[in-house]
Amino acid sequence: MKAPDGNKLAILNALNQGGFISGQVLGEQLGISRAAISKHIKSLQEMGLDIFKVTGKGYSLNSQVGLLNQAQIQQHYQALGATTAKVEVHPIIDSTNSELMRRIQAKTELESGTVIVAEMQQLGRGRRGRVWQSPFGANLYYSYFWRLDDGIQAAMGVSIVVGLAVYDAIKALYNIEVELKWPNDIYLNKQKLAGVLVELDAQPQGPCQLVIGIGINLQMPESFSQHIDQAWTDLSQHTQQLNKNQLVASLTYYLEQRLEQYSESGLQSMHQQWNALNAFAGECVELNTGHRSWRGICEGIDPQGGIRIRQDGEVKSYYGGEISLRKAQL
Repeated sequence: MKAPDGNKLAILNALNQGGFISGQVLGEQLGISRAAISKHIKSLQEMGLDIFKVTGKGYSLNSQVGLLNQAQIQQHYQALGATTAKVEVHPIIDSTNSELMRRIQAKTELESGTVIVAEMQQLGRGRRGRVWQSPFGANLYYSYFWRLDDGIQAAMGVSIVVGLAVYDAIKALYNIEVELKWPNDIYLNKQKLAGVLVELDAQPQGPCQLVIGIGINLQMPESFSQHIDQAWTDLSQHTQQLNKNQLVASLTYYLEQRLEQYSESGLQSMHQQWNALNAFAGECVELNTGHRSWRGICEGIDPQGGIRIRQDGEVKSYYGGEISLRKAQL
C-alpha cells in the first residue's frame, strides 16, 4: 500500500479541516466525478481512516488527532524551551524502528536525537515478533535514535527510562496518570495504552547505538481493534485535547530529559519513581521465558532495572528483554 498522493491526499487534507464536505464540492475542487471521490474515500477507509458519510451533508473524518506536520512539531517543541527537533515525517513506512536500524547497519551518519514518525506502518513490530497494529493516521508510531557511549551493559535499563518519559509527556499534556508494566508497556486503567521496543546495535565493548520505538494508541479504529489480543485503551477515550504534533514534540522533549538523566546517574533515582507507577505492585504475577514460567509477588524493579519477584519468602531479580510478565490467573 502506498501513501496517499494526488487527489487522495487532497481529499484527506480537505477532510482534516474538520466538519462535513460533500462529494460534489470535493469533485468540483479536484475536477473529478463524485464516483471517483467515492472510490478514493473507500481506499482511504481501507487504510484504517474512520471516514463516514451522512446523506445531505457529505463526508467527515472522525478523528481528533489530526495529521503529522513537521513545522507544527517544531513549533510545539520550541514552545517547550528546546531548540530544533530532528524529526522526519513519513506518510507510510514498513516500520519506523526498521528504518533507523537499516541506516545504522548501512553506516549512515546519524545524530543522537534523530526521530522518525509515520502516519502508518505496514510491518509494525512489538516485542517477541508480535504485530503492532498500525492503521493510517490513527495512532502514534515513533522511533528515536540514541548513541550510548557507555556500552551494551548500560543499555539494560533504557526501557525503564523510556516508560518514565512517556509518563512525563502524557501527564504534562493531559494530566493523566498512567502506570508502567515491566519491561516496556504503559497501562491506563489496567489496559494497554502504549508499548516500547528498544533495539540496539553494539559490540560487547564500545559505544552502543539504540533505536527506541514507541507506539501510543490515540484513536484506534474498531476495524483494527479486533486484531488485538489483550485489554487495550486509547487516549481519545480519556481526553478531548489530542494533538499528534504536540505529542511528538512533548515525547521528544521528555525523552531527551530522561536520557540525559540516565547518562549522568543511571537509574539511581528513576527506579524508585518507576516503582511508584508499577502497574502490578504487590500482585501475583507470572514470568515466562518461552521455555519456563513461574509465579511470585511483584516487588517492582531493582536499581539496575531488573524485575524483583518474591517466591517462597525470597526476592530475586530477573533481567532480559525476552521475559514476559503478566498478572497471574488465580
